[in-house]
Amino acid sequence: MSILPLVIIPDPILRQKSKLVERVDDDVRKFADDMLETMYDAPGVGLAAIQVGEARRMLVVDVSDKDDEPKPQVFINPTIVKSSDTPNVYEEGCLSIPDVYAEVERPAEVTVEYINLAGEKQLVEADGILATVLQHEIDHLDGMLFIDHLSKLKREMVIRKFKKLSKQREAKL
Repeated sequence: MSILPLVIIPDPILRQKSKLVERVDDDVRKFADDMLETMYDAPGVGLAAIQVGEARRMLVVDVSDKDDEPKPQVFINPTIVKSSDTPNVYEEGCLSIPDVYAEVERPAEVTVEYINLAGEKQLVEADGILATVLQHEIDHLDGMLFIDHLSKLKREMVIRKFKKLSKQREAKL
């Protein structure tokens, strides 16, 4: 396993729509392991493949408490098939937008259809933090970021900040 480099805004790859994974093979399983190692190292609770530069419809999640045994989950070609009408607000952050946090309102419960690492179709009914993380990561697969759920002013402030940081990094090279 290896830790993969994270893609940070304003990199345009984060706005790409990810492609379906055609088949689950050893390459996909190794990539999932690398994604999990990257997510744990960051540290984070979710990571979409696009965040490490791969436009594949894959994401990894682990919302277990820090004191508990890790419970990694891999979702291949995830799709939200049902959302509740009840809203829930969580303070979200993102490994691709370091040190930025904001409250985002999303459906409190979702049902997600996906393929597991054995290549089997699965269905998960999620609420609480798992529902939020799944929606956040599936947004990534569709080229959306959590800041897209904020007001235009707040979103533009974040983007300007990271464009400035990006230019400063380029100037140092």
